[in-house]
Amino acid sequence: MAEPVKRPSIKPFGKLIRATLTDHLDLRNGLSNWQFTAVSAALGLALAAGAVLAAGPWDSGQRKAELDWAAARARTGGAHHDPAAPDGPAPAPSAPAVLAALGTAADRSAPDAPDGAAAELRAVLGPLLKDPALGTRPSAVVIDTATGKRLYGKGADTPMTPASTVKIATTVAALTALGPDHRIPTTVRASADSRTVTLVGGGDPTLDRAALRSLAADTARALKDSGVHRIHLRYDASGYSGPALHPIGPNENIAPVSALMVNEGRLDDTTSGPAPRSGDPARTAADAFGELLGKAGITTGSGPASGRAAAKSRAVAKHLSAPLSGLVERALTNSDNDIAEALARQTALVAGRPADFNGGRQAVTAQLSNLKLPLKGANFADGSGLNRQDKVTAALLAGLLARTADPDHPELRPVLSGLPVAGFSGTLSGRYTTKSGGTGLIRAKTGTLTGVNTLSGTVVDAHGRLLAFAFLASGTTDPSAAQSALDSLATALAAGKR
Repeated sequence: MAEPVKRPSIKPFGKLIRATLTDHLDLRNGLSNWQFTAVSAALGLALAAGAVLAAGPWDSGQRKAELDWAAARARTGGAHHDPAAPDGPAPAPSAPAVLAALGTAADRSAPDAPDGAAAELRAVLGPLLKDPALGTRPSAVVIDTATGKRLYGKGADTPMTPASTVKIATTVAALTALGPDHRIPTTVRASADSRTVTLVGGGDPTLDRAALRSLAADTARALKDSGVHRIHLRYDASGYSGPALHPIGPNENIAPVSALMVNEGRLDDTTSGPAPRSGDPARTAADAFGELLGKAGITTGSGPASGRAAAKSRAVAKHLSAPLSGLVERALTNSDNDIAEALARQTALVAGRPADFNGGRQAVTAQLSNLKLPLKGANFADGSGLNRQDKVTAALLAGLLARTADPDHPELRPVLSGLPVAGFSGTLSGRYTTKSGGTGLIRAKTGTLTGVNTLSGTVVDAHGRLLAFAFLASGTTDPSAAQSALDSLATALAAGKR
């Protein structure tokens, strides 16, 4: 039995931070401004990871310590970008515009990478990609985000099953369509005579018991003010259409997709990972709402019934989700399938398309096409990556991450800050140890299906460049060995030649 991987403690990491600070100060006078900024970016990621580990990752759905650090460094460091703010040092992570540079013609005119950079990557990554653990046809792309130039590519334009790394595409599309400040509403509407009350889902899968209790309290207060103590309760989940069940069928990794649910339809107290799920999340949420109304002094009779609110109904209570920036971070850090599917449908809704799997596919594709990225062969069959019909290229995934580092797209920054930190958070918390060369330096989204293993993220290399990478493997037979091989590829980018 292999020894279990231990999560690194903050104490030894503090030594790394102190040592890095010393080296950082020594280098200040010997580096050009862009080099110093890039080194600052690497240090910032390390400091942020340490702060997150100490303080906990979420504050209203956002990694507050990390975003505050970035915002303090420069105007584009956070999700709420103020274009009128004075100029400052480049943010971490960030890069000059890459919109034009990602095309082949622009590649020829982009500033050159350091001499030998591409050859160095070929020498380092080539042998690692031959690892049998990576299956029958691994693909890889590495992009220098400062120029948009592809430094390495193998099978770059081959459509492959991405597993959960497709969430990068889903979240980029949602942020592009809705913006980082968008919140998903859940409302309660009462008929003109206040005798019929309808709980209306807007598609927030993170609605929790506390929020439902607050909705019930506000509803009860409004009804009592009208002299009403007994009602007919309805619930409305019509905001989403099409099949509720994901093609994989009933599964503990995802609830039936519904516009109304509490705690992602989970039937236990967990907030992430597999869990028993309700077969009818909307009815389960309505039952819980009815119980809370009863405790607040409002009788609901025989129980809730499915139905829409009356045309002349009025809102008596409303709850807003965390900002979309926070939902994106949570979806990426925890590889949350329910949030990812909700984001695909929210993207469809704002585009005027049906809020179902097909509408989500069309809307995500349309949003990404606006970013001028290579979509040939891409298929977004779902938002979560659980569907094997999803297809993307390594070039697309790496290109998406290069876009998120572009200061012309500050609305996409939550994608970067939501990527798990190697050895510290989310789905990478147990894949790197204190002795791993990439611990605290790599940020990446993981992907795993039977026979499929993927990893896509960012890393600051030994030259001080912020690199975006995508490694996809299919035909794998040993998930643990495949993950280790992928982690070695990312670590090699962080190490390089010094």
